[in-house]
Amino acid sequence: MSPKRLFSLATVCVSLMGWCGQAAAQGYPSRPIRLLVPLAAGSTADIISRAVGGELSKTLGQPVVIENKPGAGGTIAMAEVARAAPDGYTLSFASQGTLVFNQALYDKPGYDSMRDFATISFVGGVSNVMIAPPASAVARPADLVAQARAKPGTLTFSSGGSGTSHHLSGVLFARMTSTDLIHVPYKGAPQGILAVMSGEVNMGFFNTPTVISQIRDNKLKALAVTSLTRSPLLPDVPTLDELGVKGYEVNTWFGFVTRHGTPPEIIARLHAEIRRILDDPTLKARLDQQGFELAPPTTPEQFARMVADDLQKWVPLVKQSGARVD
Repeated sequence: MSPKRLFSLATVCVSLMGWCGQAAAQGYPSRPIRLLVPLAAGSTADIISRAVGGELSKTLGQPVVIENKPGAGGTIAMAEVARAAPDGYTLSFASQGTLVFNQALYDKPGYDSMRDFATISFVGGVSNVMIAPPASAVARPADLVAQARAKPGTLTFSSGGSGTSHHLSGVLFARMTSTDLIHVPYKGAPQGILAVMSGEVNMGFFNTPTVISQIRDNKLKALAVTSLTRSPLLPDVPTLDELGVKGYEVNTWFGFVTRHGTPPEIIARLHAEIRRILDDPTLKARLDQQGFELAPPTTPEQFARMVADDLQKWVPLVKQSGARVD
């Protein structure tokens, strides 16, 4: 076949692909959409996914079915999305943990964050709270540091699973305070939080929205927050940075992604609908009250660059720390 005919054929194929993408977008959605949540029910990811998914069902005219698939640091759910058809019918609530941390924590997470996913909409983030059992004699992080140094390898901290921000918060704290802490992963954040409440473990680092009510009810003791500034919801709780762990900061971000190769028209539709939902004053007020810091409008391209930048920042740090999945 001549080069000229090859070029003409390639042009026709590209045109047909574009036409098919537009046709798929015009009829989208024509059936229920799956929204995979890589963490357990009751987790931060679950709370936001259900808030957005419920409204998305109304605006798209099709059910958005929430499927919690916890385990293995979120790699089970994310790997399933990476294998899904690129048609916009399988979405995932993704986080810094699933898109960034896991690339360093797992030898084979089952997906490549930059190759396998298309970013849809950046949501925002939350800080974590360092918590201890309510009956604990510990009054501040320095008390735990002193205990850990006196008896290396005996103090425990829980998480909602290996590779979560709860896990990495504890790893970073141990590294920056030169202590040896034992990580105890649970199936999900709720179970990890209960382990702190009961005294099964010595401490934990969990997203503000998932522990704020227990702190207010004195079922948990808040020792510090992981952001560089104090949380408006916990104004009396200091940051680890101001308590002497200089430069300590963990703020977890979240967003929605789907399979790479999904038609851009579908990505644009989903982005616009999710953005409209997040801009609703009633929803914003509800999420703000629960401790979510919603981000200003961000394009899918800006979200993708954020993931790429965080991979460059965190992957070397996590590998250098020696943190691995259990």
